[in-house]
Amino acid sequence: MKFKLFLFAAPALALYGGFFLLPAVQGLRYATTDWDGYSSTFDNVGPANLTEVVSDDDLFRNALTNNLKFLLVVVLGQTALALLLAVLLAVRTKGSQLLRGLFFLPTVLSSVSVAFIWKFVYDPNFGLINTVLDTVGLGSWKSAFLGNEGTAILWVAMAQIWFHAGQMMIIYIAGINQIPQELYEAATTDGAGRWQQFRHVTWPMVAPATTLVIAYTTLQSFKAFDLILGLAGNPPRSGLDVLATRIYTTFANSQLGYAAAESIVFMVAIALVTYLQNRAAKVAHG
Repeated sequence: MKFKLFLFAAPALALYGGFFLLPAVQGLRYATTDWDGYSSTFDNVGPANLTEVVSDDDLFRNALTNNLKFLLVVVLGQTALALLLAVLLAVRTKGSQLLRGLFFLPTVLSSVSVAFIWKFVYDPNFGLINTVLDTVGLGSWKSAFLGNEGTAILWVAMAQIWFHAGQMMIIYIAGINQIPQELYEAATTDGAGRWQQFRHVTWPMVAPATTLVIAYTTLQSFKAFDLILGLAGNPPRSGLDVLATRIYTTFANSQLGYAAAESIVFMVAIALVTYLQNRAAKVAHG
């Protein structure tokens, strides 16, 4: 009987092993070599690639710094915006359902489409924002946006928030709709205002949704590859280079062994950040 049950899982396990476990093991093997990706021979270099990535690679360190900036802005901004929209639109009315659809709409677009939209918005010469600023007499506030090396990654983060906030809003709405109305009625009876109800009822009760939103947003932030290439070009400038684009550039330069080592550090970084975020979320929800 147990063997028959195993057969049901066999196709999924085969796919998981063939498309995840095997490539992961191969990646660990390649990370200890200097293979260029197409030669029939290569040398074993041991942990040298990993050591260089961690301690001596300024390009990788710059990409990691950019990625952490991007991650911080997106996680905080997207989570806060999604929760705000969910609280405002959790009531089931025709108007709220229409607004839910409008806010969710960007999520169904492709990353390339979103990149073209925001390239038009950010264009320093005829972009939407600078045109509006000129029209209302605030031309002195005009910006180069993606042309500013120090803040370019933050403007990309704004585009990412617009892209996926509606998707996270749906998760929060589902969480809010699961909260028993008796809790709000009891809070109202005790004289709690809307802020107190949110703080002591809504916020603690959406803890599972918040954990899911943060984890998913973190993965999105680390995988914002096509959006950044669409906005910044290939290869992206130093101020817009993140871990995914850095690894891609290394692969494109025929350094597969070194790129594999970067990928391992990349996975460790994702695991560490996700763990710390989950711990912080548990503390925040008390």
